Amino acid sequence: MEKNQFESDDLGEWKIERRMELVRVVSHNAHKRMVACLQGQIGTDAEKRHKKLPLTALSQAMQDGGNQLGEESLIGKMMEMCGDAENRLASELMQHEMNIEKEILDTLNQLAEVDIPNILKQRRQLAKLVLDYDSARARWLQATKSIISGTNTQALTAKADSLKEEVDEAMNKMELCKDQLSADMYNFFSKEADYARYYVMLLEAQADYHRKSLTLLESVLPTIQAQQDSWTEKPAFGTALDEHLKRSGREIALPIEACVMMLLETGMNEEGLFRIAAGASKLKKLKAALDCSTSQLEEFYSDPHAVAGALKSYLRELPEPLMTYQLYDEWTQASNVPDPDKRLQALWVTCNQLPKNNKANFRYLIKFLAKLAQESDVNKMTPSNIAIVLGPNLLWAKTEGSLAEMAAATSVHVVTIIEPIIQHADWFFPEDVDFNVSGMFSMPAPLPNNVNHLTPPDYDSGTIERKRPGSMVGPDGELPRRESSIITIVIVLYWLNCYNLIIKYYYLFIHLFIIIIE
Repeated sequence: MEKNQFESDDLGEWKIERRMELVRVVSHNAHKRMVACLQGQIGTDAEKRHKKLPLTALSQAMQDGGNQLGEESLIGKMMEMCGDAENRLASELMQHEMNIEKEILDTLNQLAEVDIPNILKQRRQLAKLVLDYDSARARWLQATKSIISGTNTQALTAKADSLKEEVDEAMNKMELCKDQLSADMYNFFSKEADYARYYVMLLEAQADYHRKSLTLLESVLPTIQAQQDSWTEKPAFGTALDEHLKRSGREIALPIEACVMMLLETGMNEEGLFRIAAGASKLKKLKAALDCSTSQLEEFYSDPHAVAGALKSYLRELPEPLMTYQLYDEWTQASNVPDPDKRLQALWVTCNQLPKNNKANFRYLIKFLAKLAQESDVNKMTPSNIAIVLGPNLLWAKTEGSLAEMAAATSVHVVTIIEPIIQHADWFFPEDVDFNVSGMFSMPAPLPNNVNHLTPPDYDSGTIERKRPGSMVGPDGELPRRESSIITIVIVLYWLNCYNLIIKYYYLFIHLFIIIIE
């Protein structure tokens, strides 16, 4: 067999051999990158592999932190529950990586580092056998030529026969190796689809791992979220009233009760309460303390203006005003009733339409404000003054429109709504109020006896048409001078349609109003 003949026959196999070499290189690179993606220690048993995962270290850190903080801390509780979830995710990841290693990485490694190299080794072995065959054949041909020209024909013939046997043996080895190599190469070529399948299996294994992880997370998240939602220590400021009361198991919102109890203790004789602004840092600290649901508020008793500011902030930061958006039109219509007696009746009817929680907290607050107004000779906070500074935090329109309209609505309606309710609190809410409703606070010492200029009106609890309070109208049946003054100032404010002027002159008009009514 001529060498060029062998090379001609081997042309197709050479192409397969070239592809095999490329497959070996890319499989080796893919295997290397896959190993780099694994988080566990390759080749180790399951337990050791699980311990070495970053997720396991995270889980342990979370659970240790949760144990240190304890179950009385929400952060500690969340760390403990999430740490357990992370540990379960680590188990899923460990199992996933072990499956990847066994079914894909080992196979790719076998292909790139064993199977293809063995075939290529056979190719090199065949090349050596071809050289051996060519050498034996060359010696045999030389021996046959020597027989023709030599004298010792018998000896030369014997040598040639021996060399012929070597040629035949070399040829047989070469043919066997060539056949084996061809079989292996064609077998590889026919199985290329199987080798390509490994990469599909990788994606399928990843999809299965992520599905299992997602199922695990979806099973634990509701429990964790329920624990989060059930935690009572959540901010009260900016939270809906019903949500705060339900979560804390309270009847009266904590900021309202805490501020009222502190003011009953040290703020009833404070001049300009709710009107004089408090220090921003002290107010911020008090709000943060109330958000923590703490009753340790001793340091704030000495700053009633900060306490009053916190109460105003709580009311204003409610997602819906205490007197509700739903009843805004009813409150407004009631305040526009011309007849004083019927106006009071309309306000009473609207008040009774408040939702249960809103009405309870509104009643609590109004009874306190009425108590505060009883000390107006000292604190200068009459019902009208209180209505001006606190009313806009109790009721506002859902769509407030322009600034001028907002100012007009606040001045005209809210003041004329809140003032008579404070003025006649015992007519609107005849029952006594236990201000320390939760029992968290100590009751203040009784205040000195003062003349109560808000004499409780007569009422008939058995009829809807309640008797009007005698203080509602004057001897000649006209509106009292204070309400007339309010309306006068309101009209002026209404025509200040420039926002900057409203801001600039607002407190000037407040002081003017106080001078007028005093």
